[in-house]
Amino acid sequence: MKILLAPMEGVLDHTLRDILTRVGGIDLCVTEFIRVTDQLLPQSVFHRLAPELGEGSVTPSGTPVIVQLLGNDPVALGENAVRAVDMGAPGIDLNFGCPAKTVNKSRGGAILLKDPEEVYSITAGVSRALHDRVPLTAKMRLGFYDKLLALENAQALEAAGARQIVVHARTKVEGYRPPAHWEWIARIRESVSIPVIANGEVWTVDDHRRCREVSGCEDVMIGRGLIANPFLALQIKGLRGHEAHDRCWPEVLWLVLEYHRLVMQRIQPRHVHGRTKQWLQMMKRYYPEAELLFTQLRTERDAQAIECLLVRESDRLGINPDR
Repeated sequence: MKILLAPMEGVLDHTLRDILTRVGGIDLCVTEFIRVTDQLLPQSVFHRLAPELGEGSVTPSGTPVIVQLLGNDPVALGENAVRAVDMGAPGIDLNFGCPAKTVNKSRGGAILLKDPEEVYSITAGVSRALHDRVPLTAKMRLGFYDKLLALENAQALEAAGARQIVVHARTKVEGYRPPAHWEWIARIRESVSIPVIANGEVWTVDDHRRCREVSGCEDVMIGRGLIANPFLALQIKGLRGHEAHDRCWPEVLWLVLEYHRLVMQRIQPRHVHGRTKQWLQMMKRYYPEAELLFTQLRTERDAQAIECLLVRESDRLGINPDR
């Protein structure tokens, strides 16, 4: 049983991948998508979104990281896939699931699921360019407006050379609204011979169990659930108990402080406050303390002032932030 960390643009960047994989339980990460139009991108673009390429394609704690590409030009995608592999990527993933309007407007992500022939053409182009040097995988939703082409799209991916498919169990129109239709992942799994990984609406250990039972999948990809509860992967694997949230919070606060300090080092100062607040916002589903802390930070934009507040809160809880 493997747990994969999902790609989430503007959220699960390399710094949060670093922090979450330090906690443990995650077997593989997929980068935020690298958008490809009609040209070969410079290496700087790859290093910006996937800096792990310069470190053996693993996070600092040693978790493998594969590169995700998004676009609709088979040739350009193939050329950029080869560049990523030459830079050290151990695998290439293709994005057929992004629901963002700006992405779909430029014919990227989930909108491609309207046409299984185009899904096939794109995937086949990248597969030919890679020549089996590394595994080619894909992430898809159940469709755009509806689920009528779900099986056909999955079969197109397999026929074109994808070795594995992650299925987010909702359509583009359904967005992230519950429920996730895990039963459709089971139908897809039965229609192809390559491995299928389930994705969508896994927030707890029980969700993970039910997702595997309904979908029939051995492996699961989790995004928001791991952001809301950094210990979820360890809990799923039985490597950590289900402690009360108030007993977990001091550890979580230490992670937030460490994340904030890393973000201060890695991105422009004016963006730091937004990243830290974003994570706290997403954790409030699981930790009431995160919502209280977010309220204290809501109007603060100075990164150093936020660090001081986090340190004071750590001191109050008896945490040594510099351990």
